[in-house]
Amino acid sequence: MNTIFEKVDHYIGALLGQEDPSLVQATQLMERHRLPNISVSPNQGKFLQVLALACNATKILELGTLGAYSTIWLAKVLPEHGKVISVEFDAFHADIARENVTNAGLDHKIDIRRGAAMEVMPVLEKEGQGPFDMIFIDADKPPYLEYFQWAIRLSHPGTIIVADNVIRNGEVLDENSKDEKVNGVQRLNKWLSTCKEVTATILQTVGVKEHDGMVIAVVNK
Repeated sequence: MNTIFEKVDHYIGALLGQEDPSLVQATQLMERHRLPNISVSPNQGKFLQVLALACNATKILELGTLGAYSTIWLAKVLPEHGKVISVEFDAFHADIARENVTNAGLDHKIDIRRGAAMEVMPVLEKEGQGPFDMIFIDADKPPYLEYFQWAIRLSHPGTIIVADNVIRNGEVLDENSKDEKVNGVQRLNKWLSTCKEVTATILQTVGVKEHDGMVIAVVNK
């Protein structure tokens, strides 16, 4: 990766993306337990906060908790009655996430659901948990299109939907890719080009998380 991108990322972070102690501790706990280093960066966490504030979010759905790093960023800007429901498939990751949430003092704002997202989302619908004001998709990539379609189902006009890791270091340009993660995001990106239910774009990102991108979408009225 071009070191200038990483240096600029650190520059932005030092000015506007500072981590508080609970976020630093969350990262340290994940590192001790050797969770994959795939959480959003501090600057991306701050970006998610800005989006949550922009749509006056009180109810957020997250697909893919890992160690709850992004979950904590989001919960910190919710009002006291606000809630983040975060879905995590891996039981060990969910346990670490719950420990991080407790250490951050955010148990009252964060509800971690263990299970496959495609199984949990119909349950959330039956429970009447939606519609959500913001939905962040950062889970396994092959079913990204199906996740996004369910996100629309659990939304309302004006809901912001974000899907992370949709550029894959530029590998999305390879139409002959055999990588199931690349194929998954290619399916979503192509589908969005004709989707009438949202207004969407893809923001290309560079920095400490190398070269990737996020879908940013708003559900249409």
